[in-house]
Amino acid sequence: MAKKIKYSDIADNVVDLLGGKDNIVFFTHCVTRLRFNVKDKASVKKDEIEKLDKVVGTQWSGEQFQIIIGQDVGTAYNEVRQSTGLTGDGEVPADDIPKKKFSFMTVMDYIAGSITPLIPLLIGGGMFKVLLLIFQITGVLTTKSPSYVVLNFIGDAAFYFLPVFVGATAAKKFGTNQGLGMLIGAMLIDPNFVSAVSSGKSLSLIGIPVFSGSYGNMIFPSILAIWIMSYVEKAFTRWTPDSLKSLVVPFGTLLIMAPLTLWLLAPAGSFIGNYLIKFILWFYQTTGFLGVAVLSAAFPWIVMTGMHSAFMPYLVQAFASVGNDPLILVANFVSNLDQGAAALAVGVKTHHNEKLRSTAFTCGITAIVAGVTEPAMYGINFKYMKPMIGAMIGSFFGAGFAGFMGVKAFALAGSAGLFGTPVFIGNSIMTLVWALLGMLIGMIISFIATLILYKEEGPEVSDQKDSNKKAVEATVSDAVTA
Repeated sequence: MAKKIKYSDIADNVVDLLGGKDNIVFFTHCVTRLRFNVKDKASVKKDEIEKLDKVVGTQWSGEQFQIIIGQDVGTAYNEVRQSTGLTGDGEVPADDIPKKKFSFMTVMDYIAGSITPLIPLLIGGGMFKVLLLIFQITGVLTTKSPSYVVLNFIGDAAFYFLPVFVGATAAKKFGTNQGLGMLIGAMLIDPNFVSAVSSGKSLSLIGIPVFSGSYGNMIFPSILAIWIMSYVEKAFTRWTPDSLKSLVVPFGTLLIMAPLTLWLLAPAGSFIGNYLIKFILWFYQTTGFLGVAVLSAAFPWIVMTGMHSAFMPYLVQAFASVGNDPLILVANFVSNLDQGAAALAVGVKTHHNEKLRSTAFTCGITAIVAGVTEPAMYGINFKYMKPMIGAMIGSFFGAGFAGFMGVKAFALAGSAGLFGTPVFIGNSIMTLVWALLGMLIGMIISFIATLILYKEEGPEVSDQKDSNKKAVEATVSDAVTA
């Protein structure tokens, strides 16, 4: 009996609608979206892709085309790979890929492409740390328990070895050798190097000082080094005779990259990471709970432009070095649940359109429970706009309360919905209590505001809303690309 393909419509048609396999440069996925980098944007048939079964919506983020699926995106990704032969790597020779214009979105595309594959690893490691906090609070384990020690180093490993993990994923994104990428990352956390740094010993290479930095838990040193390494390796590959490539290319690349990384690139990456954390914390300390409130109200629009990916480097670095986040995830959780509450209000207020009523309830529950907001956001709230306004009002007050009470997240969430709320468990259970209360406040206000603002409309008005939605999406896409 043949295995049932859940996303057959997407798997069978998406490549042709993207302009063919030769037009696809890179293929990956994040938590809810299939992500395609293409050579020719004009070849992508956006409207036809949106009509495919189980496609929630689409959008451009710079040069990347994103197909919104939802929490089950991993299944869709695997079925597309199996059906089309796409590997998830660059699908065309590097020389055939058009040069990207340098822009903020290009930089974010490379950073996100280096970090996104590691999200499951970071979520798993982070939840081990949360589990330990639960065991401590409930008295199941103490810090001296053998089980605690084992669970602790499992959780720590996910973050401490980030330079190695990022070395591999960044190498894949930049189109260079993954083994060399991992070696560059491993070099930065080699026990001998770490021991020399911790003991205060001065290091140098051919008389040039080596910065005595601590690179465990860091992502930017590896990303910066692998970016430069991709050019160095290509240069050796281009100019080395075929008979000598297997020896000269890896050795020559490391001969240049190892010193350059220790002298310059790793310290520069460490500087970027540290000051990114300091900037976000400064913003939080300066704006306080109002900053959390405004960010949460704006979060759905940030998601629509794809700019939420810019938060991931900060979150990874924050949990690895500081151990918590008082801003981004707090705003994200409240916003997600409020999108669900607004959709539920639409369902309650709808009496004559049974399909809309059923869809609104389904999308609302999905957003609240699983944290998957795209169906509610694109299918209900953004489409009718008044529910979006209601959700934003609720998010402002709900996140403002959570921010005022000093709520912090202590791990990356696999789901920014109710199932993901254990990430707010800290040394005190009250952190979780205040987080849940903030979410409840936001949901109640979003629900009531939407009930007041939203009025059920006839089918002809709904069609006009669809047209307006597409016009706004086009404007947002153009703005992001620019």
